[in-house]
Amino acid sequence: MDHVIPALMPTYNRADLAFERGEGAWLWTTDGRRYLDFGAGIATSSLGHGHPHLTKVIAEQAAKVMHVSNLYRVPQAEELAARHVAHSFADSVFFCNSGAEANEGMVKAVRKYHAEQGHPERFHMICFEGAFHGRTLGMLSATGNEKYLAGFGPPVQGFDHVPFGNMNAVRAAIGPQTAGIMIEPVQGEGGVRPADLRFLRELRAVCDEFGLLLALDEVQTGMGRSGKLWAHEWAGIEPDVMSSAKGIGGGFPLGAILAREKVAKYLKPGTHGTTYGGGPLACAAGNAVLDVVLAPGFLDQVDRVARVLWRGLLDLAAKHPTVISGVQGAGLLLGLKLRPEVNNGEMQGAAVAEGLLTVAAGMNVLRLAPPLIITETEVEQALALLDRACLRMTPSQAQVAAK
Repeated sequence: MDHVIPALMPTYNRADLAFERGEGAWLWTTDGRRYLDFGAGIATSSLGHGHPHLTKVIAEQAAKVMHVSNLYRVPQAEELAARHVAHSFADSVFFCNSGAEANEGMVKAVRKYHAEQGHPERFHMICFEGAFHGRTLGMLSATGNEKYLAGFGPPVQGFDHVPFGNMNAVRAAIGPQTAGIMIEPVQGEGGVRPADLRFLRELRAVCDEFGLLLALDEVQTGMGRSGKLWAHEWAGIEPDVMSSAKGIGGGFPLGAILAREKVAKYLKPGTHGTTYGGGPLACAAGNAVLDVVLAPGFLDQVDRVARVLWRGLLDLAAKHPTVISGVQGAGLLLGLKLRPEVNNGEMQGAAVAEGLLTVAAGMNVLRLAPPLIITETEVEQALALLDRACLRMTPSQAQVAAK
């Protein structure tokens, strides 16, 4: 045979880095090199690596009982749900394993709500160009990116896409089949593009006007990433239903649907389910993360450090105008918009060469999503490494002259 496929299915173009241990915001490879982690497993390792409280709670719970299924009560899930209800708009919470699952369940909840109101024809969600909601067949269709949909058959019905931030387009898309509006407060994969706070407030108002449900995808923006527990708090609004995942388990797989009672009450036994979701181990991890994030002063510290990073990135953009064209995002989910002639994949490689881990995003953006426990000193170190990475990507005078 000419081609031998690897045992691990080659669905990723993986960097040739293998990490064996981490501490805080740092990771060490199997051959002993140290990296400053400004990707946090794609905004997931919210408390960094080897967090003493999180790892202790996981180890203790694993030694007791890991999995029982939802045929029985799970005290850890009951406690975690109660805490999320106490600190959000929600009246009830459903736990699953991932962001895509949470988004699937959220769309099901919106459709079920309208069906129970006697309007089963209302099953369309208004979604936004540049969105990313996950890789299931349903969420690929909600995402709407042709590149991700190619080869997987016709898209799932019921997802209408409009330009991000365009209120006129939203209003024009509302029809008798419209059930709700689904949006990320900051588009992560789509290029770290924040929704204008006024736009989020207008979406809340238009949902109220037309009897639609506002469904927020806070998989990447939630659990303190923006400097508030949930990013929508900056807009002073509340959704009807919201998805969460990534940071809420601190790196342990955990997803959640948070909903108001009027939505949640229709997800009765038999309407939705999960084998692993809301298990003792995952919810123990979720509770440990909340212990840290809800501690007095923690979110204020995230906000303060995020502003230091923001200012530093603006200075970096001013210093390297041939590499960086702008800075965007919110809190500790920030993006460097690169010049068209600078490829974000190559920039990511240049950062790795300097010892900094980042994540590429759409629209030629380099995404920075460090652990929430990051310090100002580590931010300064990251900025110095990015400065050196920019120098690697700066065209030489000879190249400029040749053009």
